[in-house]
Amino acid sequence: MSFFRHILSVFYRKHLSDQRRGLLTSIVEGIPAVMMANFLGSAPILTAYIVYLGGGSAEVGLALAIPALANMVQLIAAYYIQRFNNRRLLLTVFSVIHRIVWVATGLIPFLVPEGSRVAVFIGMFLFSFIMGATGGIFFTSLIADMVPAQVRGRYFGIRNTIHWAVASISLLVGGQILQQFEQQTAFIILYVISVLCVVWNGIELWRYPNPPFERSSESSSAGLFMKPLKDPSYMKATLFIALFILVQNIAVPLFSFVMLEILRISIWWVTFITTVQMIVMMFSYYYWGVMNARFATRTLLLWTLPIIGVSCVLWAGIEVLPVILVLLIVHAALGFGMGGYNLLVFNFMIGDTPKADRPMYVAIFSALTGLTGFVGPLLGGRLYKQIENSPYWLQSYGISFMTGIVLLMLALTIGPVVMRDGRKRR
Repeated sequence: MSFFRHILSVFYRKHLSDQRRGLLTSIVEGIPAVMMANFLGSAPILTAYIVYLGGGSAEVGLALAIPALANMVQLIAAYYIQRFNNRRLLLTVFSVIHRIVWVATGLIPFLVPEGSRVAVFIGMFLFSFIMGATGGIFFTSLIADMVPAQVRGRYFGIRNTIHWAVASISLLVGGQILQQFEQQTAFIILYVISVLCVVWNGIELWRYPNPPFERSSESSSAGLFMKPLKDPSYMKATLFIALFILVQNIAVPLFSFVMLEILRISIWWVTFITTVQMIVMMFSYYYWGVMNARFATRTLLLWTLPIIGVSCVLWAGIEVLPVILVLLIVHAALGFGMGGYNLLVFNFMIGDTPKADRPMYVAIFSALTGLTGFVGPLLGGRLYKQIENSPYWLQSYGISFMTGIVLLMLALTIGPVVMRDGRKRR
């Protein structure tokens, strides 16, 4: 009976307290969001769609950089959030617009002339993620107020484990659809499923509780913006993470492009390898979440960075071992490192920040990491364009290997200095 009560509580949540309803809704709401993100936005499928529209490595790099660039709009959203009480309404509106515009890109092959398709896609994709980033500031503020600090690591570990289990299945199914059907038919199927996910997600977003918002004590806009900038411990860590992301994104977002267009691996194998990465991430979320109950967030965050660097260095293994085996090891290591990074950097943003000023702290972090996260894939795309006629080793694993060396140097030398927290951990 207890099992069935838990199942029913997913659909009937009125009897739950606001906090419990919010925690459950956060898990359920993320399921259709993750499904859509992987059917349309996972690196292998997004790369395949852009190539289908007529794009190349530069366009793939630009598209993969857009979500990071769009985060810069959170500076504006963090300022205007001080004027609104209804965070749930704004979260729902901006998130639904984000996903509607995204699924509308599926109409491009039918409505847009062939020569303009990639440009129109990039424009719609950018607008979509500007809306998504704006909604993200309301989501972060809302979820930070809902989740008690003492269970934050464990809760987000469990939540992310569930979501990445869904992501793994979605990506595997998406890869199978692309493998089994002709490209146009496959993308129609993926986009139709995504439309249903938009409807489901919109309903779930409206089920969030709407707790009162604690405004900042800063009366001026300049004071509001300067508050995070005057926090040296937070800013040193943020600038270091932004630099790490700049270097990392030269190679990591383009892994799928290299596998598809340079190594000539089938879309099925690419999605399978990426699914392995997601499965490892799924389990690592829980592991890092449990660890976060024992160790400081910054300490664990620093531990994840060398793992990401090693995953890039391991690309050189294709010189001596079977390519598929090496790629599976690379993506397993990347999944373990990125799982920890994603969980801990979120906890860093909402745990190392004062509640009333949290939106601006998050916005400053998102803007700086968004800028470097945008530049990284652009540089990567240009690099791969420049080396089209270079030796095969440089095209296949050279960029990733050299990027990994730089990441390891950053993580092992500068990282321990700037990630040290002078404040006592609560």
